[in-house]
Amino acid sequence: MSQPEIVQSVLGEEDVVTRVHLGGEDELFVTPTRTLVYRAEGLLSDESVDEFSHAAERLSVKEGRRKAKISLDYGLDGSETFSLSAKRLDDALQPIVEGVLAAAGVTDEDGERLVQAFRFSELTFVITDARVVRHIGSAVWDEDYESYRFADVTDLEFESGSVATTVVLTVDGRQERFKIPNEQARLVREKLARALCDYHGVGSLEEFRVQMEKAQTAADAADTERDNTDFGAGPDPLSANPGELSDEPANATRTEGDAPAEQSRRAAQTQSVESAPATGAVAEAKAAEAATTQSATESPAAEPSSGNVADAGDLGFEGSGFESAAESEAAGGAGSDANYAELAAEIESLREVVEAQSEQIRHQQELVEQLIEELRRGR
Repeated sequence: MSQPEIVQSVLGEEDVVTRVHLGGEDELFVTPTRTLVYRAEGLLSDESVDEFSHAAERLSVKEGRRKAKISLDYGLDGSETFSLSAKRLDDALQPIVEGVLAAAGVTDEDGERLVQAFRFSELTFVITDARVVRHIGSAVWDEDYESYRFADVTDLEFESGSVATTVVLTVDGRQERFKIPNEQARLVREKLARALCDYHGVGSLEEFRVQMEKAQTAADAADTERDNTDFGAGPDPLSANPGELSDEPANATRTEGDAPAEQSRRAAQTQSVESAPATGAVAEAKAAEAATTQSATESPAAEPSSGNVADAGDLGFEGSGFESAAESEAAGGAGSDANYAELAAEIESLREVVEAQSEQIRHQQELVEQLIEELRRGR
């Protein structure tokens, strides 16, 4: 059916979603973004088109015996109202509610359509092909609403009462309950059950419940499998002592000649972590030791006398570690470079172990993330 020229000029390139006959030659044209009310030329008025945007914060209705008024509240921009026959209210209100919900972002823009909108006193109950929207209040809709996506619904039941029927939606493990008059209960049940079953691709609520039970069983099995997944013991904890990274077994035996080398290595490690004050204390101790040695050398008592003082070699002290202070200091200076080289090698070995363990941790984290993603996809 062609549209009046004045309507075509206002529409432009926008498509008409719904067209409602208002009586006489008057019509209502609903697009995705606005509602156009066309008034034909009459005895008291000329032909006209009134435009009402769907970007409203509040939609309300006042219904009388013969006339009804639909009001769209735009907040700071004021409100707009138009009237129509009370007999045409439901036909006109359905597409307007759909447009307002879409403009507010309550429904998706990718083709989600309104199935039925019900008004029960101060309860508005809207069924789309992907969700249920519930609003309680004097308005048909405002920003204080509840939305339940069919993707999150796991059960639907109806509890009959003497006056009202209770709709029980199970959403994410919790029950959402709201009552509807018994006169409308059958229609609500048919519309809601059909929309839910169509969304999940089943033919009845019984099939829907079976499908939900299978999905829950699969989810429980996936959780059990995830709990039983073994990613290994993980990397060994790092040792605070680099010396423990040695390849030597814990129960290995050492010869007497190995002891000085082990003591020198540990002394070098201790020296590497000493603070500046501690280093100064060591230097003072060495200076005092050198002074003591010099004093002992210059003392007459150090000179041998008439064979009463035995030679160190004769006493068996030669090579036993009881060398003079000068000899010990000379030996320590000669071995310091080797000790520092050994410590540097151990630090480099520790760094390689840390890098290897970090790489192992990263790889295990990737495995965990991959497993979680596959479980979410139901694989």
